Amino acid sequence: MKLNTPKQDQWLYSITPKQKFIDLNFKEIWRYKDLMLLFVKRNVVTLYKQTILGPLWYFIQPLFTSVIFTLVFNNIANISTGDGIPSFLFNLAGITLWNYFKECLVGTSDTFRKNQNIFGKVYFPRVIMPISVVVSNLIKFGIQLLVFVSFYVYYVFFTNQATQASPQMELLLLPILVFFMGLLGLGFGMIISSMTTKYRDLSYLVTFGVQLLMYASAVMYPLDLIKTKVTEGSIPNITGFLIEYNPMTTIIEAFRFIALGVGDFSFSKLIYVIVVSSILFLVGLIIFNKTEKTFIDTV
Repeated sequence: MKLNTPKQDQWLYSITPKQKFIDLNFKEIWRYKDLMLLFVKRNVVTLYKQTILGPLWYFIQPLFTSVIFTLVFNNIANISTGDGIPSFLFNLAGITLWNYFKECLVGTSDTFRKNQNIFGKVYFPRVIMPISVVVSNLIKFGIQLLVFVSFYVYYVFFTNQATQASPQMELLLLPILVFFMGLLGLGFGMIISSMTTKYRDLSYLVTFGVQLLMYASAVMYPLDLIKTKVTEGSIPNITGFLIEYNPMTTIIEAFRFIALGVGDFSFSKLIYVIVVSSILFLVGLIIFNKTEKTFIDTV
């Protein structure tokens, strides 16, 4: 007589503990792509919800910042941006890229604390949250990039102030710059987010620290100015070194070179940015994956 044995349950998905030291798990992230798109939509829609000007802030913020930088650093401090390059356009180029990095860093640096309620109730790959922030900020970056292009066209074709501004063939590298800039902000943000589960003070230091980092990223001045100051002995060599090898300095200078024809750009520095961004992302992912297993007990 043959005994009936219960059939094994066939599960569509299986949730198991992560054993790998570095678990990218792109297959699982792709499986939850619809959820990530919902988070992206939520981030974009709710950002300026119930505000009077709404999405117009996407345009207002970089324009006003560029005007202030032009007045303070170029007109008052007399920092030169090069002959035939409008100061406003020079500053707008730096601010456009800096805003994307800043939003990625700040937006992902509070992932665990901001989403502790949903993390404690529903399972999904936690890394989807910071990735959705980077993707939603990419939409904002695209809008601000169009603002830069609009003013670029205006200065080049309707004024005689941008006589030396000319795009370079390396403009094709822009997607690579943007990708690794987002990766840099994501990696840095995941590290800070993991640390804030134990050290709440870090969340208060992020905004202040980002402001200081902006001044060390050649956003409102050319890198050549720093090199000149180091040669003259006006600033210490270590300060010049830190500014020059700040990955964001390289990215901003590269963008100015490919868009305006001014700036310090080389493929060796681009490779340096790719390596640093990749390492920082992997370190951030390792710490993030480790923290997500225990953060609910410490937040």
